[in-house]
Amino acid sequence: MKDILDLHTHTLASGHAFSTIREMAAAAKNKGLELLAITEHAPSMPGTCHEFYFESIRCLDRTDYAVPILFGVELNILNSDGDLDLHKELISSLDIAIASLHPPCIPFMNKAETTKTIINVMKRHDIHIIGHLDDARFPIDYDMIAHVAKETNTLLEVNNSSLTPYSFRMNAKENYLRLLESCEKYQTEIVLNSDAHVDTCVGNHDLAWAVLQEYNFPEHLVINNSVEKLTNKL
Repeated sequence: MKDILDLHTHTLASGHAFSTIREMAAAAKNKGLELLAITEHAPSMPGTCHEFYFESIRCLDRTDYAVPILFGVELNILNSDGDLDLHKELISSLDIAIASLHPPCIPFMNKAETTKTIINVMKRHDIHIIGHLDDARFPIDYDMIAHVAKETNTLLEVNNSSLTPYSFRMNAKENYLRLLESCEKYQTEIVLNSDAHVDTCVGNHDLAWAVLQEYNFPEHLVINNSVEKLTNKL
C-alpha cells in the first residue's frame, strides 16, 4: 500500500527533538512522502515552545519546503473534562491538531476515567487525531473510543514510536491489536504516524505496518495513501 503521509512529527522547537523544519522536510522528500505535518508539543509539555510560537505559525509558507507542510500542534489533554493547553480559537487557526495523553501533563487514570477523557476531547470537534492510545498505564475501552471516533470523524493514530524497543509506553502492540479490532468493527479510520523527533525517523511506519499486517486490518480504513482522504478530515 502507498504511504505518503506523516502527520505527527516534532522539531527542535519541541525542546526534546533534534532537527529543523527543513531537515524534516528533506527527509520526508527522500522517503517519498507527499505531505508532512509538523506538530510541536503544546505549552504544558516541559521544555517546549510558548503559545506565541503557535500564534506565529501564520507567517510560514506551507509550500516553501521540500514537501508541502501542515503546521499544527500536539496538544496535551489536561483533565477528564477534555480541556487542552491552547485556546479554541488558536487551535482552529492551525492546520492540524492532535490531542494526546502525556504523563507529565495528566495523572494516570482508570479505564472509565481515561475513556471518558478521550471521548470528551473527540466531542470538541476541533481535534483531528487522537495520538498514541497505546499505553497500558492509561487503560481504555477501545470499543467505545472507536465508536465515538467514527461519529465525530476523528482519526485514531497507530504510533510507530510507541512500538520501538526504546519506547516508555507499555504494551503498545497488544493494545493496538485491540484498537484495530474495534476500528474494523465500527469502520473507523486510522492513520499511521512516526512521532519522529529526529529527521531520520520521518516517514518510518514499519512497525505500525507490521501490526496492521498481523491483524490483517482493511486498507480502506487507513488514510496514509491519500492526501484527499486527509483533506476530508480537516
